[in-house]
Amino acid sequence: MRKVSRKSLVKKLDTVFSLYIRLRYAKNEIAECYTCGKKDHYKKLQCGHFMSRKHYATRWDEENCQVQCYSCNVMRYGEQYKFGLRLAKEKGQAFPEDLLQKTRATVKLTNDDLLDMIAHFKNKTDLL
Repeated sequence: MRKVSRKSLVKKLDTVFSLYIRLRYAKNEIAECYTCGKKDHYKKLQCGHFMSRKHYATRWDEENCQVQCYSCNVMRYGEQYKFGLRLAKEKGQAFPEDLLQKTRATVKLTNDDLLDMIAHFKNKTDLL
């Protein structure tokens, strides 16, 4: 059996995690953009990150990610300011800063870690 590449594991985890984030608040397959309120089918929405995906410490952190429409997530670069204001309102004033601090941690994930996370988020999605 051929060894699965790290790149493909990261991509698979991104896919599974994104599906979980988009479905987690969907009602009858309709979800709402966290930053503008647009409602659409979860398949037409995206997994938006408050702190950039480049930080592995928060890339798959459920509290760092919310449903976003294409316009907010891509065209308006994630609407980070609005995203942060809403996080602060919901989770406390210090929360956005806590996420920023968390991004500074060095995280080294093994392929087994990635496989475990894929299984974890698949399971969470199945339970929705």
